Amino acid sequence: MNQSKYQVIAEDIRTKIATGTYPQNTAIPPELKLQEDYGVSRHTVRQAIAVLVNEGLLRKEKGSGTYVDNQPRQEDASKAKSEHKTIGVITTYLSDYIFPSIIRGIEQTLRSKNYSLLLASTNNDYAAEKECLQKMIDQGVDGLIVEPTKSALYNPNLALYVSLRERGIPIVMINAGYEELNIPHICVDDVAVGYKATECLIKKQHKNLLFVTKTDDLQGKYRLKGFIEACEAYEIRFSEGDVITYTTETRGQVIDQILARLGKKDVTGIVCYNDQIANLLATELMEQGYKIPFDFSIVGNDDSTLSRVGSIKLTTLSHPKEEMGKDAANWIVRTIETGAPEDSICYTPVLIERDSVKEI
Repeated sequence: MNQSKYQVIAEDIRTKIATGTYPQNTAIPPELKLQEDYGVSRHTVRQAIAVLVNEGLLRKEKGSGTYVDNQPRQEDASKAKSEHKTIGVITTYLSDYIFPSIIRGIEQTLRSKNYSLLLASTNNDYAAEKECLQKMIDQGVDGLIVEPTKSALYNPNLALYVSLRERGIPIVMINAGYEELNIPHICVDDVAVGYKATECLIKKQHKNLLFVTKTDDLQGKYRLKGFIEACEAYEIRFSEGDVITYTTETRGQVIDQILARLGKKDVTGIVCYNDQIANLLATELMEQGYKIPFDFSIVGNDDSTLSRVGSIKLTTLSHPKEEMGKDAANWIVRTIETGAPEDSICYTPVLIERDSVKEI
């Protein structure tokens, strides 16, 4: 199998350490010099260094450089390899919505591989995320699985993530990623989510659509893109008022916003950001005497338990919750054990048709 450029560089530096070309406790050439010597980007050099830091061959000293570490004796290396490792898991929520299933997949897989799990949640708050990251650093985790906090907005904690990477701690993100950072992620194709949900309504002859999305997470941004692409593909016109947005802080007001809009516009089909919003909306509309799907057709997303409770079972899109957890755990374990970060994973959503959409 062909090695990636950073793996070739890492192997060359290993050889130079083993032969004494780079003696113990001395600095290796700076990143810019390595870029010139190997004819690669700075990112590739950093990937190679991160692998060797993770192996214990190099250590980074802030403001000074990267040094050859004291090479462990063979027996110490064998002992270190067999030591119990801990993976940090940071999600926006723990017991809410789809997160228990994701965490269950992570926990089961890590346990089967004799890895421990250190769990924390941010409540989609930057300050809480910073505390979680610092906790993981203090606990000396060997890898991190992270669901980003407000991934569509600028995050003041980006420098912390860069610091973690420079320490050689592998990171994989779930459900979304930070666009500013080149960190592998495991997520659903959210553009396809928005497209397929909208297309479901259009194919059932709905032309007056309302799209409800969350704007502080990338998932909402990408689902809106899918909505727009579907409308353009099927020549459905929509106006500014046909998209209702909310954030983590304003979620409690979004149902009232939707109801106010429905009172002013002849809407027949509604695409909701997720099953949580779809379920709340359907419940409120039925309490007001409307019938779903005869008065309004509603599409949710995530195929959560909320899509299957109540008198109306929601049409929704799939989310491989437990599978995502297992894939994230396997990703981080393989990366730790091989020293080579793997590629991102993107799931294709599947439309699940139930009772909340009718054909006009």
